[in-house]
Amino acid sequence: MSDPLRRLLDAPPDLPVAAGLAALDEALRTRGVAVVHAPPGTGKTTLVPPAVADVVEGRVVVTQPSRIAARAAARRLAHLLGEPVGETVGFSVRGERRTSRRTRVEVVTTGLLLRRIQHDPELAGVGAVVLDEVHERHLDADLTLALLVDIRANLREDLALVAMSATIEAERTAALLGADAPVIHVPGALHPVETVWCPVPPGSRRTDDRGITPVFHDHVAATVRRALAEHEGDVLVFVPGVAEIDATTRRLGGVAADVHPLHGRLSGAEQDRALNEGPRRRVIVSTAVAESSLTVPGVRVVVDAGFSREPRTDHSRGLASLVTVAVSRAAAEQRAGRAGRLGPGAVLRCWSEAEHSHLAAHPEPEIATADLTAFALEVACWGSDDVHDLALLDQPPEHAWAAAHEVLVDLGAMTEDGRATPRGRVIAAVPTDPRLARALIDGASLVGTRRAAEVVAMLSEDVRAPGGDLVAALRSLRAGHRAGSWRSQVTRLEAIAKDQGAGTPARALTDDVAVGLVVALAHPDRIARKRSGSSSYLMTGGTGAALDPRDPGPLAGLEWLAVGDAERRAGQREARIRAAAPLTEDLALEAAGSLWTELDQVTWTGGRVLARRRTLLGAIELGSVPLADPPVEAVTDAIREALESEGIGLLTWSEAATALRARLDFLHRALGDPWPDVSDEALTLGLQSWLGPQLARVRSDRDLRRIDVHAALRALLPWPQAGRLDELAPERVEVPSGSNVRIDYSQEQPVLAVRLQEVFGWTAVPALADGRVPLLLHLLSPARRPAAVTADLDSFWDNGYPGVRADLRGRYPKHAWPDDPRSAPATRRTNTPRR
Repeated sequence: MSDPLRRLLDAPPDLPVAAGLAALDEALRTRGVAVVHAPPGTGKTTLVPPAVADVVEGRVVVTQPSRIAARAAARRLAHLLGEPVGETVGFSVRGERRTSRRTRVEVVTTGLLLRRIQHDPELAGVGAVVLDEVHERHLDADLTLALLVDIRANLREDLALVAMSATIEAERTAALLGADAPVIHVPGALHPVETVWCPVPPGSRRTDDRGITPVFHDHVAATVRRALAEHEGDVLVFVPGVAEIDATTRRLGGVAADVHPLHGRLSGAEQDRALNEGPRRRVIVSTAVAESSLTVPGVRVVVDAGFSREPRTDHSRGLASLVTVAVSRAAAEQRAGRAGRLGPGAVLRCWSEAEHSHLAAHPEPEIATADLTAFALEVACWGSDDVHDLALLDQPPEHAWAAAHEVLVDLGAMTEDGRATPRGRVIAAVPTDPRLARALIDGASLVGTRRAAEVVAMLSEDVRAPGGDLVAALRSLRAGHRAGSWRSQVTRLEAIAKDQGAGTPARALTDDVAVGLVVALAHPDRIARKRSGSSSYLMTGGTGAALDPRDPGPLAGLEWLAVGDAERRAGQREARIRAAAPLTEDLALEAAGSLWTELDQVTWTGGRVLARRRTLLGAIELGSVPLADPPVEAVTDAIREALESEGIGLLTWSEAATALRARLDFLHRALGDPWPDVSDEALTLGLQSWLGPQLARVRSDRDLRRIDVHAALRALLPWPQAGRLDELAPERVEVPSGSNVRIDYSQEQPVLAVRLQEVFGWTAVPALADGRVPLLLHLLSPARRPAAVTADLDSFWDNGYPGVRADLRGRYPKHAWPDDPRSAPATRRTNTPRR
């Protein structure tokens, strides 16, 4: 171990985590793995890496969730050692590396370590990895942990792993690490923090359909002024994103303090200005980057706007974006804790205590809500056959996993069986979303390497342009407005594109359509065309979309758009376009050529068969021409859909057809196969089998009504059983009076409605379907009114008939009412009364 690190451990700063270092040393020497459970502010990021370096040979790599946190952690530890960054302690982040051969502790972003693991799974020269802030549950952190567990199990059993968490999920993390990984609990040492509830005035809204309201921005700024007036120390303000940081800092002009923004798109120098204490009080307006992974010295007061920006994906529509959501109670507590590190502090929450009780207990892990395309590609590049084999805290949702696979197959990055293609490995090597990587690689030869890199770098940022105009946003970035990190990203992406052999002579396209082409290459499913007679759009993926009607900007009225960002909120029919660029039909076809199809479509519309050959780009119709002779199968399908929606009554059902259908239905229910099912559903589903060639001539509802349904139904009769139809389910039955009475098959049990005098002499009811089902007799009075119902005539003569006879013979004295109906002659006529 290097002398500076040893000196630090011999005389460590007074930090709570120091009490757990002995247990950590023991765990690493005996098991090689451990989990350190410690709240923010206990010093784990400062003292755990030196303690790990004391145990292992080789470099100790420490992960942080953001570039700001990685740089700050390395600077803090190097300062304690009395060295410049890059000696014993260094850092590596996207676009910047400060290490040397003497570096023992290297702080990196989790995404950068993930790249290294994919490039060198054995992590040559690395003795240990310390995963910080695993409780934040970012996608790359979850996957990095899983891959490191895999490496320890199969490649490097000597690789030491330490996971550091600020939440109770430490136990779950330990279970994943295996080897009976111990959890080392370090109590927090926060000073008391006073909670001040600062809800918006009555009648004001914090958000509307456009996001955070100007009124709420005013309220946050007023709360900051109150914090400066009523409390001591620097003020840390939490807002969800860069746009909100800008809105808040603009409103704080003239306060007696230095106001600094803090977010990941700032240059290193700008971040340092926010983190370093100065001669005056500071107000640091930050995103969630300062929530738990970053120490901001001098802070005694926190103002929390109560929002965070989290990934959400509508997988059914392919819409993934960062959305503004209410902070969870756990995150609010972590933010408040920033005020209690140096001494007693205060947190001013811009919501009410009642609202606080309704917040979610914890934020959802990204794997449950985010777009999984990049995650799935990383898994494929790792060579894992089944994501369930990886040691993940939570498995990806099946629908999101399937959607990610579909996107990657469309990009040519993955095979149908889930393996990374050579193109997929090239895409995975670009440090951005796979869709954007595809746009960079394919777009470089179309619009030029530099311009493709500019657009992709812009899309990788959370850019909000006035009116959603990405062309205007690009021009603003080129002019230098908040463009520090963007320029660095452009340089890196341009170099990557050139390394991949892109950059052949580009076309002479203006910025307007060049930006649109690159956006379309990234999101071919979001190419949009204006609907006829409407201001809204239809995207190739099938989702409706519209510009903000209150601020449509220069994009309003354009025929084609390439949509970079869209969001569909609950209860809204259409997505709201938040960022887009102009496009032409030719460029749309070039960017989304795989979505181009010709489709012969036959539908039943307005009582007619409508047959057209449609040319489509995804869900967008480019044109159509009539089909003179549509296939019979397509016509049948169209008629089937009409019958399903409007009912089988569209056909003409004669009395004979209705009767035959009822008899067949009876036999199907009584005997089963081979007697056919003639229910509405079965007839509609099997339309071709019984209407057959007659459908080929149908072009309208008039043609449908001309179909001979009775003849078609007879075609369904099974052979040779058809010859027994009249035996098994006769149309009529002869009764003792000699009458042939029609059987009603429309009921559950076949019914014979007959006058009582006509069945004198019967002792048993006839049975149908080979004797399986007796007729149900509806016995009628001489006036053909119901008198009795029975399926057991012999019992009726003994028990029911005497009462019926007594009731009716006074009203019908001219009819026979014998004492013994079994032996009396049946009759259809009036007879002399019998005594």
